[in-house]
Amino acid sequence: MPREFVHRDKLLPFILLVCCFAAWGVVGTMTDPLVQVFSTVFSMSTLQASLVQFAYYGAYFLLALPAAFINQRYSYKTGVLVGLGLAIVGALLFYPASLAMTYGLFLLALFTLAGGLAILETSANPFVISMGPEGNATRRLNLAQAFNPVGTNIGVLLAATLILPNLHSAGSAERAAMSQVDLLAIRSAELQAVMLPYVGFAFVLLAIWIGIALTRMPAMEKAQAKEAEQGHGGFAATFERLMHNKHYRWGVVALFFYIAAQTCTWTFTIQYAQQATGADHTQAGYYLQYSMIVFLVARFVATWAMGYIRPSVLLVLLGLAATGLCFYAALNPGLSGVWALVAVSACLSLMFPTIYGIALMGLGEDAKLAAGGLVMTLLGGALMPMVQGAAIDAFGAAVSFVVPGVCFVAVVGYGLFHLSTSKAGLFDLRSTARKVAEPA
Repeated sequence: MPREFVHRDKLLPFILLVCCFAAWGVVGTMTDPLVQVFSTVFSMSTLQASLVQFAYYGAYFLLALPAAFINQRYSYKTGVLVGLGLAIVGALLFYPASLAMTYGLFLLALFTLAGGLAILETSANPFVISMGPEGNATRRLNLAQAFNPVGTNIGVLLAATLILPNLHSAGSAERAAMSQVDLLAIRSAELQAVMLPYVGFAFVLLAIWIGIALTRMPAMEKAQAKEAEQGHGGFAATFERLMHNKHYRWGVVALFFYIAAQTCTWTFTIQYAQQATGADHTQAGYYLQYSMIVFLVARFVATWAMGYIRPSVLLVLLGLAATGLCFYAALNPGLSGVWALVAVSACLSLMFPTIYGIALMGLGEDAKLAAGGLVMTLLGGALMPMVQGAAIDAFGAAVSFVVPGVCFVAVVGYGLFHLSTSKAGLFDLRSTARKVAEPA
């Protein structure tokens, strides 16, 4: 493995990008409990409240490709700054939404915030990959992504301490019997609690934006921007090369189902814990917090393990474990099922950066557009929670975890595919740049 992990002139930008990885982790896990929150506040079905995830991950799908064009035309730094700026606007929109007390305005705020994060993530991931030797790119991305669960833990903590405890204990039937004045007073207090951490988060993002704006990017990044400006065969040629690259093409599919599985697991852990153990909002929220802690520790352990075990081998093993744990939770609703879902987070820890890193190996300048395609796979987080939400309404929270269990099968398949082609000598990093242009 190359000695140099990050190029020396990119160390400060790398540290600042690590802050971005933590930042979007905060938002992601603050958003997961909002399905349950809005279901309670607005007396909605789980399927209706799942529009939260549809708005959040739908923005990723719609904004990822424009972000790729920004990176291709200008630079990764420009993409990061544009993404942070839009995310700041979205976080601030939670304030007027809390005053209007309208579900649609909250969805608009989430969409804007997630759109900014989509641009940020599309820019930051390939930027990290470019900051050192390609031989350890996947491990470097895993290290940067290891700080994402630091943010996810903060996000769950904020939700558990500032949002969930401020939900009124009244259920849908009790709220329907209240006077309009009393109901609006309760709803206002609940939505103010939702607004507070998001508006506070806007100022954290602003501090990161200023730090990156004032940091001089290394000459290599400027050279990449100039190369992109002169042209790299155009969009059509780049798209054709990517579609002929089986590792990229199937990486997109695997990442779609990984995002679907992760989002479903974290979004509905609280509902599962409530139905399986009778816990209230706050108590059930603790299990999601435990999941984030497990995720955090496992990410660092997985990054260390990659120094000794091939990433694709780890991907297969943890994918199989996650599948088994989800089916166990579905068949054994109870405290042991809750802990099985907590354990799923250990399996999730390395999946995203490993799939992402394998899919982008050897793509060079094509990685700027390819990164947009990979981030668009977060559409899985918009669609599959609605499927699981409908399953919860029809069959209960326990049975619904068959949905993420099936999604993990696709992750296992991608790991096996990479192992088989690598073993056969069909995926050589040094020759990938030539092979992506050849017919599949």
